[in-house]
Amino acid sequence: MTTILVTGGTGTLGRLVTERLRADGHEVRVLSRHSPRYAVDLREGGPALDAAVAGVGAIVHCATTQRGGDERSARNLLDAARRAGVPHLVYISIVGVDRVPFPYYRTKLDVERMIEESGVGWTILRATQFHDLLVMMFRGLARLPVVFVPAGVQDQPIEVAEVAERLAELAVEAPAGRVADMGGPEVRTLADLARSYLRAAGRKRAVVSVRLFGKAYRAFRAGGHLAPEQAVGKGTFEEYLRVGGGWSRR
Repeated sequence: MTTILVTGGTGTLGRLVTERLRADGHEVRVLSRHSPRYAVDLREGGPALDAAVAGVGAIVHCATTQRGGDERSARNLLDAARRAGVPHLVYISIVGVDRVPFPYYRTKLDVERMIEESGVGWTILRATQFHDLLVMMFRGLARLPVVFVPAGVQDQPIEVAEVAERLAELAVEAPAGRVADMGGPEVRTLADLARSYLRAAGRKRAVVSVRLFGKAYRAFRAGGHLAPEQAVGKGTFEEYLRVGGGWSRR
């Protein structure tokens, strides 16, 4: 069995990757700022990071933040991986990072390029948005009497457990470069998804589509973040909501 390091291993995705790998018999090191054994801030790096990567057969890099610093974290992780001779790094990215000029997407694309040029064996998987991200967004929007959503924008949400399963599979295989994207089973408008959330949460709100402006909005309207040809996900948004989906935390 392989020893595998999962960065962001206490997060929504990383936790499920960790569980799957351990269920398959692998030793997993969970790296996060709050991990009891491998507590590391990737933005700082240092000896604790070197200790975490020493002797591992693969790294699954799930750690990310929209508050900035992903490039610095990736640089520190790749430097440590090279020093330790780690043969394989698996990275989770987002469908459309090369088509949608959204700041967080640009960051993910920059990290992809750093990994490709690092000299470390690599695999990159892009997925569409997770169900829980939509729920988080709709829960915030539903604080107002009217739920406003961007007009003409569709989404293709996917079940995070399915992405975790794929990452776990890739981690024990040879480096494969860019693998096929993963998209959810349905492409639907944000307005339609918002109404599904409101029904599940028992909240009566009008949903109003609002036209926005800017390059990122145009790219989202054009479907740059979608992968209809890779609709490999099975779990639908309604199925996610039926099993709780976090919507009750309102």
